[in-house]
Amino acid sequence: MTYMILREGRIDPSAKTSAKKTRLNPLPIMTSSSSILVTDIDPKKAPPDVEANINSKPEHWDDPDCSGFHNPWPSFRPHGAMDTLHLLSILPTFPRVSQEVKGLIPIRKPTWGAVDVESKEENVKDKITATWLGHACFLVELPSRSDAGRRGARVLFDPVFSDRCSPSQWIGPKRYTPPPCKIEDIPEVDAVVISRSQPQTALSLSSLDTHTIKILSQRPRTPHFFAPLGNAYFFRSLGVPDSHVHLMDWWDSKRVEVAPSSSSGQDKGPGPHKVTVAITCTPAQHFTGRSLFDRFKTLWASWVVEEVRLPPAVPVPVPAPANNNNNDNDKGVKVFFGGDTGYRAVLNDQDEDTVPTCPVFKDIGARFGGFEFAMIPIGAYKPRQYMSPIHCAPQDSVRIFKDIKAKKALGMHWATWVLTTEDVLEPPKRLAEECRKIGIEDGAFGVCDIGETMFF
Repeated sequence: MTYMILREGRIDPSAKTSAKKTRLNPLPIMTSSSSILVTDIDPKKAPPDVEANINSKPEHWDDPDCSGFHNPWPSFRPHGAMDTLHLLSILPTFPRVSQEVKGLIPIRKPTWGAVDVESKEENVKDKITATWLGHACFLVELPSRSDAGRRGARVLFDPVFSDRCSPSQWIGPKRYTPPPCKIEDIPEVDAVVISRSQPQTALSLSSLDTHTIKILSQRPRTPHFFAPLGNAYFFRSLGVPDSHVHLMDWWDSKRVEVAPSSSSGQDKGPGPHKVTVAITCTPAQHFTGRSLFDRFKTLWASWVVEEVRLPPAVPVPVPAPANNNNNDNDKGVKVFFGGDTGYRAVLNDQDEDTVPTCPVFKDIGARFGGFEFAMIPIGAYKPRQYMSPIHCAPQDSVRIFKDIKAKKALGMHWATWVLTTEDVLEPPKRLAEECRKIGIEDGAFGVCDIGETMFF
C-alpha cells in the first residue's frame, strides 16, 4: 500500500521543545513504508488567531509551551468538587440493564457494505458506507468511484473492543452489548482516527484497548493513526512507529493518498488505483484525563474527512451539463465525526434556550460547507447539570446537526455501557422527538443496529 500524507508542522506537547518556535515550521519526512510531506496550514481552514499572528498562542492552549488545554468558550463550565460528590452520591441510581432490555438492542454480524443480489442499493461505488461497531466506533468507507471492484479509502473511528469502560478491566462500567465482531474481522483500514485519550477510546490504559491498537498496527498493511496533541507516549508505549502516528491540533489538515486493494479481491482495472482524502482535526467541547493528576493535558477533538477528487492523468472529454449550475458530482463528499462533545452548560431549572452554545459547530459548518454524513453523539447526558458541558443530550445533537449543515447523520455514544442515569433505550426515542421539534425531516438523523452498514 502506498501512502502520501501532507501534514502541517505542529508539535506534540510531550516533546520538550518550544511550541512557539516549531508550531508552524514544516519539514519533509521520508520513511520506508510511506512518503510523508509536512506542509503549512491550509489558509482556508486556519483559525483566526493563527491567521492574525503565527507567533500567537492558540486560544485553547494553556501557555505557549502547550503544556495543557482548555475549552475557550462560555458554553463550557468546569466541574467542581461538589459536582463530583453529587455524581458519586447518585451512582446507586444508575440503571441496571436486564436481559429483556438487552434483547431490544439488535446486533448484526457486519457485512462491511457488501451488496447482495437482493439489495436495493445502487451505485454503491459512489456512496459512503458506514458500519456502527457500538458506542462511538464506526468504520467508514468513502466512495471508490471505481467500476473495477476497487474500494474507497477506509477510516476507523474510535475503535474500542474492551469489556469495561475503564483504565482497568477489573473495575468500571461493563459492556451490556458485545462488539458485533472481533477486531481481527475488520477489513483493511487506511486511517485510524482517535478523538480523545479517555477510557472510552482506543487510547485507554486497559489491556484490551491497547490490544486493539497493537493488532491494527501489526497488520501487513499498517494503517496510519491520527490523534489530538499530547498522545505520543501512548502510541510509542505500544510500539507503533512514529512514521505512522500523526498528532494534530485543532484545524490542522493532512492529505492522505492511498492505493487500496480491491474490495472483492478481484481487481479488474488497468493500472494503479489511488484515492485521496483530507483529514482535519476540528474542535470539540470536552476534556481528557484518566486520573486527577493528568486532566486537560492532552487535547480532544472532532474530525472531518473529505474526499479529494483529483483530475485524471489523461483528461477525458465530458459533455457540458444542460444548465450552468455547478456539477455536484465533481465535488468530493465530506464526513463529520463528533467524537465526544458537549454543546452547552445547563444548570438545574435553567432555561436551556438562554444559555450560550458552543460556537465551533457553526464555524465547522461554515468552513466546510456542510456534510453528506455525520456521526453525532446522542447519549450519556443525565444528570444534565453535570453532563451537559461534556456530553450531548438529543436536544443538543439535533442543533449540532443543523450547525454543521449535515444532510444525513447517525447517532452514537449509546447502547454499549451504562455511563449515566438515563434509561439506556431513551436516547433514540428522544432523538426522534427532537428531530420533529426542530424540523429535521424523517430519516435524515436516526440510529442503526450495532454492526449494521448504512449507505449515504
